[in-house]
Amino acid sequence: MNNGLYLYGILPAPISEKVVLEGLDQQPVQSYSVDGFNFLYSEAKKEKYLTSRRNLLCHEKVLEEAMSEGFRTLLPLRFGLVVKTWETVTEQLTRPHKEKLQELFQKLEGRREVSVKVFWNSQSEIQGLLESNVSLKKKRDAMEGKALSRSEIIEIGKLIENGLQLRKQAVIDVFRFELNDLAEEFVENDTMTEEMIYNAAYLIPWESESNFSEKVEAIDQEFGDSLRIRYNNFTAPYTFAQLS
Repeated sequence: MNNGLYLYGILPAPISEKVVLEGLDQQPVQSYSVDGFNFLYSEAKKEKYLTSRRNLLCHEKVLEEAMSEGFRTLLPLRFGLVVKTWETVTEQLTRPHKEKLQELFQKLEGRREVSVKVFWNSQSEIQGLLESNVSLKKKRDAMEGKALSRSEIIEIGKLIENGLQLRKQAVIDVFRFELNDLAEEFVENDTMTEEMIYNAAYLIPWESESNFSEKVEAIDQEFGDSLRIRYNNFTAPYTFAQLS
């Protein structure tokens, strides 16, 4: 049963028939031109798709494979976009947002999005904080086996929290200092877990990625095992292709 069209992204030119991409529900991915924009799509077998890991990865894979096939510049569409007809696309997207879409293609031409996510172990950091702060460690040690008042517990908690915040800020400042100047644009996103302390995306020229990754590697070496750095050098440019 065909429930409409599932849309993945927009390309500057049609995709070759020789390129074989498999989309959601194992449907073949094709391209279709609407008002001069070329949409990557497959037939939708559902009216709505669950935001499952499997489905999200499939959506991402289609876009990344299209990029691998030479479409360095593309505009990714959000996951789960199903339309009934191409007329809907014209009415709601290409006609009202034509100039903005063209501007986004120009902005992304020759550029790529990379991202850096930084994680630490908060318990290890607390231990490191106590080891480097003798007076705080004495206060913390005094807590053990002693009935403290509520105000004493709150005070020690605040001291530890403030100390951690300073340590975290020092780490973040290193990433900002080393990486921000290498990017034409950068966006700092919300952290997604308690152990994630930094989450940033960068728009850089395609040819400068090796230099950027070397910088990330150097920072990783500098911090050693105290941090985990997740660097993604090949992703659809969601952060910098926003219709505002």
